[in-house]
Amino acid sequence: MSSTFGTHIRISVAGQSHADAIGVIIDGLPAGFPVDMEALSAFMGRRAPGQNRFSTTRKEADAPEFLAGLLENVTTGAPVMAVIRNTNTRSSDYDNLRDVPRPGHADLTAELKYGGFQDVRGGGHFSGRLTAPLCIAGGIALQMLAEKGIEIFSHIRAIHGVEGEVPDYTPLSLPALRAIAQKPFPVWDDGQGEKMQAEIDRARQNADSVGGIIETAVFGLPAGLGTPMFSRMEGRLSAAVFGVPAVRGIAFGNGFDAAELYGSENNDSFYYDTDGTVKTRTNRCGGTLGGITTGMPLVFRAAIKPTPSIGREQESIRLSKKTAETLIVTGRHDPCIVPRAVPVMEAVTALTVLDALYDHDMNWKKGEKENGK
Repeated sequence: MSSTFGTHIRISVAGQSHADAIGVIIDGLPAGFPVDMEALSAFMGRRAPGQNRFSTTRKEADAPEFLAGLLENVTTGAPVMAVIRNTNTRSSDYDNLRDVPRPGHADLTAELKYGGFQDVRGGGHFSGRLTAPLCIAGGIALQMLAEKGIEIFSHIRAIHGVEGEVPDYTPLSLPALRAIAQKPFPVWDDGQGEKMQAEIDRARQNADSVGGIIETAVFGLPAGLGTPMFSRMEGRLSAAVFGVPAVRGIAFGNGFDAAELYGSENNDSFYYDTDGTVKTRTNRCGGTLGGITTGMPLVFRAAIKPTPSIGREQESIRLSKKTAETLIVTGRHDPCIVPRAVPVMEAVTALTVLDALYDHDMNWKKGEKENGK
């Protein structure tokens, strides 16, 4: 069950980076939902490798092949099964890694846990390649949420300390947020984006890598999603987000900055909007209080570490001889995985929100059927 999550919508990811295929099973989707394959393909393309100088040169189409659960692109109510064929692998690049683990990677812990039976090629099941089938499921979830007026946007907030502009998360910013998703380098401020790209170029030229921060916002969420304690929205989202390789931290609203504020500075004042709904004048809490959504945009940031596979010489060990070893990693790797991780954040957020909606309203499926959805 280590690669499965969700309560009402269950997502199981399978495969390895250099296996014949990677795939996903989505269990719990209602029958009768038409999947827009063109929109799904465009979403998958945002994550796909080999598109620019900031990503690995490995070329993969990442075109999902649906084996079950859809009939004429409409969900049948049965589990949806989809695979992506791996077509451009170079497994010889990883021959040495079973005995000499890469610093910062899961090679050592995989060896300790699985006793040498793990697939080391391309990182095996620990690879960021496994986020591609996550995006199949998340892309469908995004379409389902859009039917309910819920939209999710992620953008690059920072790269290696270069900060981007902080968006104003109000309904007025929705057109700009939709436009960001179409950018090859999804940032709010293109001027700062150029500085971020220069940081990536500098790392690439030095056979190194950099990380960054991705910010995600969810618009249109109803108030009341989540529960106190261990099923709070922050906890459910955190569990899903940490399923994405390279995530090292998450913060909601003010996050860690709240520790440096007075309560009067951190609290959000309430007021009644013109339609009678309760809103907050600021959104320092990030759209949740007590683990439950407030109806304001849900906002969080995820910290992404630098790609651990780098071309610089590093200190490691040779497991078979229990000796010190120097290692230069070969192969094709992203100098910064942050740009390709942006749609992945949207995918796992969509899946978590969709699951929570069923928790919130168990009659949703019934309502879809009555409305002919």
